[in-house]
Amino acid sequence: MSTRGVRVPEGEDEPLTRETLPGAAPTPAPVGHTPGQGRFVRFPGVYRPQTDTLLLALAMRREGIGAGTDLLDLCTGTGALALHAARLGARVTAVDISRRAVASARLNTAFARLPVTVCRGDLLRALPGRTFDAVVSNPPYVPAPGFSLPRHRAGRSWDAGPDGRMILDRICDDAFTALRPGGLLLLVQSGLSRPEETVARLSAAGLDVSVADRVTIPFGPVTRGRACWLRARGLLGDRLDREELVVIRARKE
Repeated sequence: MSTRGVRVPEGEDEPLTRETLPGAAPTPAPVGHTPGQGRFVRFPGVYRPQTDTLLLALAMRREGIGAGTDLLDLCTGTGALALHAARLGARVTAVDISRRAVASARLNTAFARLPVTVCRGDLLRALPGRTFDAVVSNPPYVPAPGFSLPRHRAGRSWDAGPDGRMILDRICDDAFTALRPGGLLLLVQSGLSRPEETVARLSAAGLDVSVADRVTIPFGPVTRGRACWLRARGLLGDRLDREELVVIRARKE
């Protein structure tokens, strides 16, 4: 694939990267693949699909996302989950606030030749009044110093304030109105950002909530790099070098 003539958003001259998840196939995967089996184009600063992406993809397949499902992918990044849903047969809208992410997702959609609508905007404010059969999201959820979200570069993909909940709480508060009757929310986050708070908020909003999946993984570079800060805040507990990822499932009855 040539990237000649493609302009990197936000005024930077770094090239696109083209990569797969660990163990991914070197060529595009067939219909019904999970993000771990395909290749994606990614502008610098856009989140690289990895374990949390794969967990959501597997949950989507298990929940029967497919033909006739009107699905929203919030914080789409490269568009990996949006493309996965489209391959499963869903009608897909994808949203991200980052220009680089939107550009990456639109390129990946074009290369895949799949009808995904990619919008730039601030979560559900990008689509006022719209409702969906399913909402999936892999939002920024890593606790980070400071009370404002980064506006540029890679930290925008994962930093979410001192408790990691600056985006999660907004999604929880808006999920009920974004879902149609019988609609489903699938959300992934770290155990460091209090999944129990997500469950409580979604329950209080009137959704039927459960923890669908839990998996423990080694610290990635970001968590490892701020482990001392996390420990000082009491967020690591007795964890030495591993964190839990959680997929939360919420249904609107």
